[in-house]
Amino acid sequence: MTTYSAVVTTGIYCRPGCGSQPLAENVRTFEHPAAAEAHGFRACLRCRPYRVAGPIAADVPELLCRAVQLIVAGALDSGTEAALGARLAVSPRHLRRLFTQHLGVTPDQLARSRRAHFARRLLDDSDLPVADVAFASGFGSVRQFNRDMRLVFRASPVELRNRRRRADRLVADGGLVMRLPFAPPLNWPALLTFLGERAVPGVESVRDGVYRRTISLDGAAGLLEVLAGGPDHLLLRAHLPFWEGLIHVVERVGRIFGVDADLAPAEAALARDPLVGPLIAARPGLRVPGAWGAFEIAVDAVLAQYTARPRARGRLAALVEAIGQPVPGLDHGLTHLFPSAATVAAADLRGVGLPADTADTLRALALAAARDDTLFDGGSPLTDFLREVTAVPGVTRDTAQRIALRLGYDDAFPVVDRADARTRGEPGAETGNDAGTGLRLAPGTEAGAAWRPWRAFAATHLAAADLAALTA
Repeated sequence: MTTYSAVVTTGIYCRPGCGSQPLAENVRTFEHPAAAEAHGFRACLRCRPYRVAGPIAADVPELLCRAVQLIVAGALDSGTEAALGARLAVSPRHLRRLFTQHLGVTPDQLARSRRAHFARRLLDDSDLPVADVAFASGFGSVRQFNRDMRLVFRASPVELRNRRRRADRLVADGGLVMRLPFAPPLNWPALLTFLGERAVPGVESVRDGVYRRTISLDGAAGLLEVLAGGPDHLLLRAHLPFWEGLIHVVERVGRIFGVDADLAPAEAALARDPLVGPLIAARPGLRVPGAWGAFEIAVDAVLAQYTARPRARGRLAALVEAIGQPVPGLDHGLTHLFPSAATVAAADLRGVGLPADTADTLRALALAAARDDTLFDGGSPLTDFLREVTAVPGVTRDTAQRIALRLGYDDAFPVVDRADARTRGEPGAETGNDAGTGLRLAPGTEAGAAWRPWRAFAATHLAAADLAALTA
């Protein structure tokens, strides 16, 4: 767990590893930077703790983790703590009590801190006008932006822009470039291999060490490019139709690569496991890949449920080409936006070339997602999520687990016995099925029970090892 120290005599908080050397009796410890800010401390000018998102400790209640995830997705940008509590089926008072007990801040204070930290990064890294930075960071008005930046950083946005260091500004030929900071290590090659194997044709591309994809913002097309930056950050180059709400674009991109993940608890728990331990040692810094669009992941999982991945990719490409919105003029094989749930639900899926059973399951899934926009938002506990998704006609539990893994559920664990499938020559034998565990389980044995509650982390290492062996 990352802790932040604060120097009482000067009112400054620092992240671990800062070169400042205050007396021990003048230092207090906080579990999150927002907690230090709530107690009146400002960010250190040397280590700049606002540049790295504060991870949430692994031992906090699951309800709190889901609440933080919803806040990161923008639940409190225009909503209230009462609405957030209702979404999580708890009272606002209980929600505030949980946040104060485990993080030292209220939900509103955490949301304000995240917006302010993102704005400070934009002021450092980009040349966007100050007013554009305000709306890109999720603030409702420039007045609110100015007030909160003074509360958090003790300076106005203009003063903060004038203080940035010469090396901060990221100059790029087109697009807005930002750093995606992470706590090292991050295994970039292994992540690219995983994502490249599962890239949606026409929508995603992994070439020459760069991940690219098209995105839709209120129906308008944008382009994202992510590449290796330095030892503690990736670089995001965004080509967007507008900058309002940029904070949520950056957060979603960060989830794809797990930049905010705290690997230490999972690695410590599984390091001595006879099967997973050596895999962790072989690929240090491998994170559980997330997803830009939850519905995309769900569609891919349903298609892979019925056939081998190479054939499923072909059907996915045909679906995107037939009903996705074209985006002309792009390179690297990017041609379309991924269709929405409503578009898929209304399409003639058999006319696209899908078999009847696949088309029926996919249409049922799209209808469920179109009717309930919280189905894939990650706000439900894993057991509830699996129950809700498998309630869709035709969706298997393994497919639901596969979706859950990419949505950030730590204990998700899809199981496909590819070792047996290869022996029998069945469709699951081809390279790239998501689970890739090759496990042979005794009847009645729970898959990966020894790896709870980090089964998603274990499954990712198993999949990466299996894919490496098959492509060696």
